[in-house]
Amino acid sequence: MRKSYAPPPPPNSTTCSSSPPAPARGTVRRVPVSLPCPRAHSPLNQTSGVGEALPGQAVINGFREVDLQQHIEMFFHLRPIRRLCLEKILPPWLLHSRTLSGAEAVNALRPFYFAVHPDFFGQHPREREINENSLKKLSAYLENLQKPGFKSLKPTQLTFYVRETEQTSSDGHESLNVLGFRAVTLTLHSRDLLSTVLNILNSCSLSTKHIRSLSPNVASEAPKGAKRTFDRPIKWDKTYYSFTGFKDPEEELEKVQRMETSLMSWLNSNEKSAIKKLTNSLPLREELNRLKEELSRQLLLADIRWQRSWGIAHRCSQLHSLARLAQHNLEVLQNVKGCTIVFTDRSGMSASGHVMLGTMDVHHHWTKLFERLPSYFALQRKLVLLEDRISYLLGGIQVVYLEELQPALTIEEYYALLDGFCSRLLKSRLPFHPRSLRGLQMILDSDRYAPSLHELGHFNIPALCDPVSLQWFIFTKAAQARENMKRKEELKMIENELIHASIKKFSLKKLYKEPSVSSAQMIDCLKRLLDQSLPYLQGMHVCVSHFYSVMQDGDLCIPWNWKR
Repeated sequence: MRKSYAPPPPPNSTTCSSSPPAPARGTVRRVPVSLPCPRAHSPLNQTSGVGEALPGQAVINGFREVDLQQHIEMFFHLRPIRRLCLEKILPPWLLHSRTLSGAEAVNALRPFYFAVHPDFFGQHPREREINENSLKKLSAYLENLQKPGFKSLKPTQLTFYVRETEQTSSDGHESLNVLGFRAVTLTLHSRDLLSTVLNILNSCSLSTKHIRSLSPNVASEAPKGAKRTFDRPIKWDKTYYSFTGFKDPEEELEKVQRMETSLMSWLNSNEKSAIKKLTNSLPLREELNRLKEELSRQLLLADIRWQRSWGIAHRCSQLHSLARLAQHNLEVLQNVKGCTIVFTDRSGMSASGHVMLGTMDVHHHWTKLFERLPSYFALQRKLVLLEDRISYLLGGIQVVYLEELQPALTIEEYYALLDGFCSRLLKSRLPFHPRSLRGLQMILDSDRYAPSLHELGHFNIPALCDPVSLQWFIFTKAAQARENMKRKEELKMIENELIHASIKKFSLKKLYKEPSVSSAQMIDCLKRLLDQSLPYLQGMHVCVSHFYSVMQDGDLCIPWNWKR
């Protein structure tokens, strides 16, 4: 317990009681309350008025020195009372802390970033994309919290797919799926970094013990026996907000939940920001198109793509790096003729046969990859023969690999998956009639345990499923699969027509969608969009997504289920 300190009574003043001496260490300290003497004994009732000094007294800003000293003594007793109230409300270790700095907040969130980082979801494109988008919004929120002079932020709702780690505890509130991760939805509505960090970690069932040891500036060691977490949330009485004028965070959160953002209001608020970013990115966009065309023509490439949504500047730097390699070692790049180059997280050849260039690799690694391309082409031919073999054993059904829906696999990983599945089919000798399933499609999935029929018409076949149950499932769902495939083609035609109509009506520079948005969702979005008058969209790049956002290069992201 800290040693109490009571200042000596000011000179030339009279009080009804004097402050007792400080208690000995380890004893209970009673709070001294010094009340001012009756008004009759106060110098304020002397013949001299305010500002008129008695002999030997000084005047400070129009008040006598005695008056100021008495006021200081009058309110000094409230300081230990305030301290006592805070000790009953807040954990002791938090009383000695100050707000986190930006660097400390990043360190505190390391377990969270490790659990949701998109790089760990490489085989799950949809979950990876959702985590990428949510991390962008979280980064913007944390950045705004650190801006000087900010008053309040609108509550922000985020969804993350959290991997099961050693720190993650199963509390029964979140259901863990068979893929080893779970969806967590949280709402950011705190006014400081520390509360925000604790909210994120607690929502994801991650430990908060490490926050105390990040820095002595963040929190000192808690006293022995003190609780280190909040026993309950702090809820102030409504009169507190009425008296102080502060906004009640619970009411603000309820308002946001009741009132959804409308498309018109969001466009009106973000039009200027999007136009500014788009204008600044135009020179880089032109540079990107020029580099892409020159490299495609020089290397005779089929296409150049990016697996992730990097910014324009990042993409330009990647193309510049490839151009420098072509300038110094053009001979080895002759092997890439007719291929599609994809800039991604690792180098190799994808299951689709595209050449993958890892953005973190140096020219030496890229050179080695281009030298090994002939062996990759040989493996690709063997993979096609293996797909044909499986198709023959399953009655002519076509084996396909869909980049948008399947995990990102290398050609070696995909070949091993197909080879194991083919071996099980050969052992079971399923009696499929040749060409009975011709026109249907299937994808091989290593994460599933039971076959299923996708709404787009293809079969999701687990690599380890029972061949007998597989045969029965395909026979019973074949007719529905053909209907779904026919419906898919119809939706695709309608979607393309609506995209062209929207570009023409709103004079858009570009209109596209994220891979996680289905054709049916895109059609619903564009049909309602065409009924509106939206001058804000003229000349813009619009992406149909699941959330509102202005991208770093000025692209407007709108949710497919936007509200009027």
